[in-house]
Amino acid sequence: MASDQGMMMISQNVSLRAPHTHRATKEKEKEKKNKKRQRKPESAEEDQKNQLNVFQEDNREMQGTDKSDSDDEHEEEKNKVPSRTARKRKNKQSRIEKAEMEKDKVEQKRLESLLFGTIYDQQLTTELGNEFDQLQGENTQENDAAAWFTDRTPGSQIDAFEKEDLKLHSEEGFEKKPVWIDEEEAETKVDITKVNRLRKLKRQESEDLISGTDYINRLRSQHAKLNPGTEWANLDRKNEGFGFDSDSDTELENGFRVSEGFGGSEYDILRSNDELVVKSKQQLLPGQIEYSRLRDANAEDPSNAVIQSVGFHRNGQLLLTAGFDKRLKFFQIDGKRNPKIQSVFIEDLPIHKAAFLPDGSMAIVAGRRKFFYSFDVVKGALDKINCLIGREERSLESFEVSTDSSMIAFLGNDGYIMLVSTKTKQLIGTLKMNGTSRALSFADDGRQLLSSGGDGQVYHWDLRMRRCIHRGADEGCLNSSALAVSPDSNVFATGSDSGIVNLYNRNEFLGGNRKPMKTLSNLVTVVDNLKFNCDAQVLSICSRMKKDNMRLVHLPSCTVFTNWPSTKNRLHYVHSLDFSPGGGFLAVGNAAGRVLLYKLHHYEHA
Repeated sequence: MASDQGMMMISQNVSLRAPHTHRATKEKEKEKKNKKRQRKPESAEEDQKNQLNVFQEDNREMQGTDKSDSDDEHEEEKNKVPSRTARKRKNKQSRIEKAEMEKDKVEQKRLESLLFGTIYDQQLTTELGNEFDQLQGENTQENDAAAWFTDRTPGSQIDAFEKEDLKLHSEEGFEKKPVWIDEEEAETKVDITKVNRLRKLKRQESEDLISGTDYINRLRSQHAKLNPGTEWANLDRKNEGFGFDSDSDTELENGFRVSEGFGGSEYDILRSNDELVVKSKQQLLPGQIEYSRLRDANAEDPSNAVIQSVGFHRNGQLLLTAGFDKRLKFFQIDGKRNPKIQSVFIEDLPIHKAAFLPDGSMAIVAGRRKFFYSFDVVKGALDKINCLIGREERSLESFEVSTDSSMIAFLGNDGYIMLVSTKTKQLIGTLKMNGTSRALSFADDGRQLLSSGGDGQVYHWDLRMRRCIHRGADEGCLNSSALAVSPDSNVFATGSDSGIVNLYNRNEFLGGNRKPMKTLSNLVTVVDNLKFNCDAQVLSICSRMKKDNMRLVHLPSCTVFTNWPSTKNRLHYVHSLDFSPGGGFLAVGNAAGRVLLYKLHHYEHA
């Protein structure tokens, strides 16, 4: 007991002395501070430092007194309460801001749907709206909104799709009917001769006024003719066949014409490539000719020199080009790529003229030399034929090949015409004119030959007897420069140095009537080239002395087509030209080394 009482007295003394010593130390510290404040500073910087130190000591004193006067547990509770409420307030504010952002997004989608007709997600809108209502303390019983809905607004696309689907399922094989019919169409009259573009709608040459119904039907027929249908895209209708025969080319009662491949067998598209050129068997009308520009025939390998000669093979797909670059080139003509097949370089011959034989077996190449070449198309072999025995000619640059492929006629000096066999390549006969010989053309399947020259006369030769059977003056011509005979040998055309082209009926000319059918004065410089197409409905005339100096003549009416040449597609200086055997293509060689290719829409075959 005595020891316990002694320990209690010691602890009580310690607790009583502790406050007294604490106050004493505080008073001492205050006295030190007052002395520091009363001390004069040596400088302004030292004064500022002293004031800062005093301020910091005062703060530490206040913190120390607060800690000593308050209990640790009470202080922890005080610090915990403000932090917890701040976190709650911050979380609530963030949730409200997030809900407002979501609501703005929903409103933006709703406005987009009103403006652009987009169907927005109503389920998302309902959920976001309900979440916002929960935060605001509103009723949240609308959480189970429908996830799928149907938009029944007037501009709804779903209704249209549903109706179309129902219509397709309910009506099989239904036929579309016009929504509205104009009763005045039959009474309206349209003059198709006033506008040049409408002349193609003529069924007869003397036709001028047609009814409005016929006008619409003919326009549709013209569109169907120029834009053949794609049968692979009409699988259902292809089997039905539309109830028409594809082989017939007659017009329907409503004015439509069925394109080839639509009405017949489903294998029509594999039979031929004739649809490259639009089909038409009607007579070519005067005024304007329908054509389109294709990729250049020699686009894959243009020439660096003048294109002196172009010529089509009898199959219509092979084109020959030649010029002063000494190259003989062959191209496959498809109207799209026109790939090059072969190129032959002839070192000692600048080519003035090259042409296929009508049978397509060989090509003759000649220039301003006393020899010429023959190129075997099948073997691809080039043979040189030396000077003709019995003649000393320095140039064989001008020649013509007979229509039966048996003979070549070369123009010589002093009015001589040399006849060479295509088999032996040897001279088999000569013909002599009074003047110089400048132009040739065969007639009657190679049995007769027409020639003209410097005396202004046109000679008719019988090649079986090797003598002249007729001679007549070309009206208004002093020096003849070009001559051409139509494929049927009924018409021939002559060109002169003055640019005049005369058209003659051959039978009438041989009978003594030497007046031309028509005199064309569209060219003003020397006529260099005359060429008839396959059916003698088109005659091309050109002169190399002037730019774009080429014209196409409608032979039945003896008038020039007004839309050729086009102002958009320049021809440059034309040196050579040729029609394809079917008449569908026209190749024009110019001085720029290009072979321009055109498609004539009137003709079916290339």
